Amino acid sequence: MEEKGLNQEQLKALVSLLDDSDAEVIHHVEGEIKSLGEPIIPFLEEAWEVNSFNPLLQKKLENLIHDLQFEHLQHRLKRWNEEGADDLLEGMWLVASYLYPDLELEQLNKTLNQIYYEAWLEFKPDARPIDQVRLLNGVIFGKLRFSANNKNFHAPGNSMINSVLETKKGNPISLCVIYMLVARKLKMPVYGVNLPNLFILTYKDNQNQFYINAFNKGLIFNKKDIDNFLGTLNLAPKDIFYEPCGNAEIVRRTIRNLVVSFEKMGEHQKSEEVKQLLSIISDLDDDSMLD
Repeated sequence: MEEKGLNQEQLKALVSLLDDSDAEVIHHVEGEIKSLGEPIIPFLEEAWEVNSFNPLLQKKLENLIHDLQFEHLQHRLKRWNEEGADDLLEGMWLVASYLYPDLELEQLNKTLNQIYYEAWLEFKPDARPIDQVRLLNGVIFGKLRFSANNKNFHAPGNSMINSVLETKKGNPISLCVIYMLVARKLKMPVYGVNLPNLFILTYKDNQNQFYINAFNKGLIFNKKDIDNFLGTLNLAPKDIFYEPCGNAEIVRRTIRNLVVSFEKMGEHQKSEEVKQLLSIISDLDDDSMLD
């Protein structure tokens, strides 16, 4: 293996200097390693295994690996946003890769395709929109048993799409994302809606519009119900509370929820790092509305 002109032995020598007693030497070496970028991570992981009897060196390697992974994540998230944020699953995958850097997008696709297949078996394309939603509700919340994580609402895992797909428990926005991704595969016009305190979905085409609460087993409701909900919050109606939002808004809201989760857990370093992710795709016109 060679990175920027360094061969295997030179890389080993560089890593060994992390165990030096001189803080300036360590600082310089860390800078050299970081300059090699994300491709050096496998070598650092291998070095971590080799130095199993040196916990201090292992900790330094862990921090370097995390810093390199986080820097790479920031670049990918920035590119996703700048290229139009067209793929919602990719955006949610990037958020999840903060805690699960080895998570593969293809694995998420595979799991969602399995849910889609279960729904497709029972789906009726010619049914009324409201009946199509009821059929999908029956599969996702009945047969597959996805549900709200009320017992541990602020757990970071509720914002990690891979965790929600595995445990089948999530918060409003993660459940909505899974529901919407499956609905889109079924050619249903289902979109996210940035309602304050509760992320929801809307079924909207040229003739119909109604709303779906994925956090309450796909409960179907109408515009008047949103009016009443806003009234309880003393909020004036705005178009964004009723109309579809974009993928970037969904990912932003997911990241904001993650910030709050880490703050409630006392994980302040993680909270600050996630705030950096949020700043990458921030929108000054986007209201901060947590679930």
